[in-house]
Formats: sequence, structure tokens, C-alpha cells
Amino acid sequence: MAEPLFNRLCLIGLGLIGSSLARMARERGDIARTLVACDHGVGVAARLRELDLADVVEVDAAAAVKGCDAVILCTPVGSFAAVMAQIAPHLAPGAVLSDTGSTKGSVLRDLLPLLPEGVDLVPGHPMAGTEHSGPDAGFSTLFQGRYVILTPGDYGSPAAQEKVAELWRRAGAMIETMDPTTHDKVVAIVSHLPHLIAFTICSTADDLAQETREQVLKFAASGFRDFTRIAASDVDMWRDVFLNNREALLEMLARFSEDAHALGRAVRWGEANFIEDRIRRGRKIRGSLIELKQA
Repeated sequence: MAEPLFNRLCLIGLGLIGSSLARMARERGDIARTLVACDHGVGVAARLRELDLADVVEVDAAAAVKGCDAVILCTPVGSFAAVMAQIAPHLAPGAVLSDTGSTKGSVLRDLLPLLPEGVDLVPGHPMAGTEHSGPDAGFSTLFQGRYVILTPGDYGSPAAQEKVAELWRRAGAMIETMDPTTHDKVVAIVSHLPHLIAFTICSTADDLAQETREQVLKFAASGFRDFTRIAASDVDMWRDVFLNNREALLEMLARFSEDAHALGRAVRWGEANFIEDRIRRGRKIRGSLIELKQA
């Protein structure tokens, strides 16, 4: 077995991502000599102890990070500023601070002003997940074959970046690096906009007259069921994602709206060639995902 990457690793927020990281670390044994889990959710700490997801379980973030050489924030991104205010005075010199948030501009905005001298920040985003949440939702293989995007900068040393990258490699993930602005635009189109559309379609269905709504649910085809799976995602997480990636999401929504109107006009005026082109492009994207083993 390889030497543990960290002496004492703290995971803050043990939802789907955090609890999956904890399970992976417990199974492998080469991530940290001591694993600390911190979550202030009602009843979550007790459940973490029942599941044996960590060596130490804390409800207070300030206490949890003391003496840790690595801390990973796995809470919704909207909580980062408040969590950082709690933990910053207690982060050990030389510690590595990372995260799993799906926005990166807001992470830098909320963490950098409070980052202590001598602490390395390596923002990260695992492109993996399900519609489930909470400590029972996690599983150790969640990150296998998935991409993790790191957005390194002069706020983190190359050695710290390599340690975070190696953690994700040991989890089975593939590493990509990107600047924060590009990251936020990319995830806006591949993740955030699809969720916005899914929430909207389900809301539209829910607003239909009662009789029609019942028929929609009764005869829902696979396409609609796929939307409902996405729309079942965690409320707090996605509220925070939308609000903290506002500019990139609205830019992609505007482009999508233009394209949707163009396809709608083609349907209205019977422009079969235009319709066929859009369908073929969709099939091409799907084929590319399958080739990359991301579908």
C-alpha cells in the first residue's frame, strides 16, 4: 500500500460527494492516516458515526480543522464564505485547502480574502454525482472514470496541486486543469443549464390543470423521466449553484433560448432540413460522450 497522502484530512459537509470521498478513503487506506468528518446537520454526525465514515466526527468546523494538513469543503458553494470565516483562524500553516464546488469564480471570491498566509488553496470540481443527497447517498466508486477539474493559481503551490490531483487519481478520477472563468462557462452549458431546464420542465408539468397533470405523470416517457431524475437533485446545492454562477448561466441560457426559438420557427414553418440537422447534431454529441466513456 502507498504511503498516505495526508496525515490528517478533514472533510466538511458529508452529503453525496463528501460521504463518497469518505467511503473511498476508508476503503483504500492510503488517503489519510486520520480522517475527520464535519457536518452540523441535524442528526448527521450521529449517522456518520453509525456508518463509521471517519476516525473523528465533529459538528464544529473550527474544531474539525485543527491540526489537519488537508481540508476539503464539500458543502453547497453558498456556504463557503461563512465556513471559511469559521475555519480560517484555525487552519495549520502548510495545510492544503480544496473544495468540490461546481462554481469556481465564487469559490475564489469567498475563500481568497480569508486565506491565511502559508495555506495553499487548490480549487477542484469532481464532475460526478447523482440526484441523491445526504451521508447515506455516497458510494466509494462515484469518481471512477469521471473527470475532476482543478483551477490552480498563485494561491496554491505546485506541490499542493499535485497532492490534490493524486487524491483524485487514487479515487479513480481523471484530472483536467482549467482557469476559473473557462470552468464556469463550461459547466454552465454541460451541467447548470440542463438542470435549469429540467427544473423548469417539471415545474411546467406541475402547473398543468389537474386532469392533464395526472395523465402526464401516468404516461411519462423516458425523456420526461430523465428530466425528473435531474430535477430530483438537492435544493440547497442547486440554488447556490445558480446564484453563484449567475453570469455564465444567464449567458448560456440566452444562447439556448435563441437556438430553441430557431428550432421552434423551423417546426412552425415546416423546415425539415433544419430540424434534421439539429437532431443529427444531438446524436453526434451523444456518440462522442459514449466514445469518451462519459455516458
